[in-house]
Amino acid sequence: MFPYEVFKVIYSPFKAFKEIIRNPKYIGPILIMILFVLANIGFGYVLLSKTYLDQTIPYASEFDKWTEDTALWDSNAGITPNTDDYISGDYYGNKSMKFSLVDGSQIQMQLNIVDSLNCTGPEGYKNLSFRLKLIEPLTKPTNASLYLFSTQPQDNFYNNLTDKLNETSLWNNITISVGPESEEWLSNNTNAGWDNITGLELQFTWLTESNITLLIDGLFFHGVYKPLIESASGYLINYPIIAFMQFTIQWVTLGGFLYIVPKIFKVKTVWKPLLIIAGFSLITIFIQIVITSVVLSTLPELHYPLEILGGVPGEGQTAYDQILEATQIADQILWYIEKVVYVWTIALCAIALRLMFAFSWTKSLFVSALSYLLSLFISRFLTYGAIWL
Repeated sequence: MFPYEVFKVIYSPFKAFKEIIRNPKYIGPILIMILFVLANIGFGYVLLSKTYLDQTIPYASEFDKWTEDTALWDSNAGITPNTDDYISGDYYGNKSMKFSLVDGSQIQMQLNIVDSLNCTGPEGYKNLSFRLKLIEPLTKPTNASLYLFSTQPQDNFYNNLTDKLNETSLWNNITISVGPESEEWLSNNTNAGWDNITGLELQFTWLTESNITLLIDGLFFHGVYKPLIESASGYLINYPIIAFMQFTIQWVTLGGFLYIVPKIFKVKTVWKPLLIIAGFSLITIFIQIVITSVVLSTLPELHYPLEILGGVPGEGQTAYDQILEATQIADQILWYIEKVVYVWTIALCAIALRLMFAFSWTKSLFVSALSYLLSLFISRFLTYGAIWL
């Protein structure tokens, strides 16, 4: 059964379907289903191995917790959570940190990082990103400084942010490279080490005293990319489950339409052989998923940065365009393969219908195409509906 009938449908469909019609057995479609499920495990592994996600501190599951909790900050100003004005996105919470100072010329705020961060080597974080909004005064500060502490406050790295603040009353999106390779930082002490970052401080200075109010949100260290198979290997179990659902639904719906549609021509149909014919015809989607996995294995690493993963509307388009460019040829190949599979499956069903009912080729192709397209629409609707539920 396995080598003789299952694969014979590929290279000798007329002989195979004659034997299937004469002696229909469910074992063939079940074996094809098992092959399809196994192939989808391989497909999932390849896809997850090629997909690299930007790792962040705080973790995505924690949202931007550093700008959600006032207890993590020390400041010479008042600190309150702001739930009216914050960055909205998948990686962001529902508030920003508001710092307010009355009649002052300098405001400073310090974040205490409980677990020290490593910004060196392949596993070290490469970027620091945050959002800053100057509410008042409506003039930019004459000096804006960023310090990263290493063990002790006196052991720090300094970065001048003054030129990076472009707007008042609007969110400034600031990303700065970190680590020993970055040329943006100065160090006042040789004891400061990028492998042990324990805190962060921001200072803003104006020439004259006034009321000062600013918001900070979306503070992340990031820039380390890891394949999704490492950080979320549990996703792999979804692929055989979805594959089983997809095959089963498409098998039953295709068999059902092959049973119903011929009745238009007043033909007496029999359920079992038509269901088995449908199952054998779906060997095409097993071939499709194998070819798809091979094509995807040729892709370069696909890096999804924070700009995409963060989910802020309007951001990440440049990075997403780069991913689309890297996958353009593969996408075109897979599009053509999908269309070939459609035609191939319809042709296999048409051969089986012609042999079973002595239809003309025109009638066989009509019944086959209508049955397949209807089954494809319904199976996709039911499969994706079940996944969302």
